[in-house]
Amino acid sequence: MEIKPHIAERILKLEEKFKNSGQDLGSYLDGLLYDRYLAYWDYISLDTLLSLQKTSTHFPDEKIFITYHQITELYFKLIIHEQRQIIENEGLTASFFVEKLVRLNRYFRILIDSFDVMIKGMEREQFLKFRMALLPASGFQSAQFRMIELYATPLENLVQYEERKNFSEENTLEALFEEVYWKKGGIDLETGEKTLTLKQFEERYTPRFMRIAKEVKGKTMFHKFEKLPQEEKSNEKLREALRQFDVNVNVNWLLMHMGAAFRYLNKDKETIAATGGTNWKKFLPPGFQKITFFPSLWSEEEFNDWGKQWVNHMFNSEK
Repeated sequence: MEIKPHIAERILKLEEKFKNSGQDLGSYLDGLLYDRYLAYWDYISLDTLLSLQKTSTHFPDEKIFITYHQITELYFKLIIHEQRQIIENEGLTASFFVEKLVRLNRYFRILIDSFDVMIKGMEREQFLKFRMALLPASGFQSAQFRMIELYATPLENLVQYEERKNFSEENTLEALFEEVYWKKGGIDLETGEKTLTLKQFEERYTPRFMRIAKEVKGKTMFHKFEKLPQEEKSNEKLREALRQFDVNVNVNWLLMHMGAAFRYLNKDKETIAATGGTNWKKFLPPGFQKITFFPSLWSEEEFNDWGKQWVNHMFNSEK
């Protein structure tokens, strides 16, 4: 049988490729001959994926709750994937930075737009019952979200707002991490003690968080932007994309959680304790902690009004 020219050309190129790497083309062709065709369900491990929604109660809406959180964590994985490409790029340009930020903002926009699944997509009475079976687990314990923050900005920008003026990059990473803002959300307001939710989270992930903080010291997204040549740093598309990322993560994403908290945890002007005991009213409002990854991109007025209008509206409506 005659071998068509375009097939013969490819075989010669393959032979050259494997020869250069010390491999035998014939062995690889045998593997191709015996291999079975790849199916979609095998490629994405569909059966395994669909087996992971293991609920703890018989309430139907818990399936929505766990599935949405798993989807969120998959998007977080994609976000970290893009962040690392920025951080690890030694010849970073504004155009490459913008390309990755477009993806990052797209992922967060999808998450923000889809949060109605959480806010409106479950029966409130079901939620208030099945969540009790989840104690002390909480979305507060999303390690990937904390990693997104660590890849985005130095620890001094994540120190709780009341203490931030007392810290700088001169402090040790350990000292900065002790004052990171989200830890305040895991403190019992009555006793002042750490909740079990926070204790579990710290025990499991503190070593990993510290490894990441040391790995990216001086080269977070914040540092990568600040170290760009002035001409690149002045790129308006880049600056706007960074500002949008800041708002998406530190305002819009939190506001969606505030909306869910007000729907499910407020009743007759009384507040129901959040899963895991996190004090969400002190922790979630963006105007309270004023976390920004890129402080130099915001005016003093913009920073002072960080998420303020929405939060004021929500708390006034509660009175």
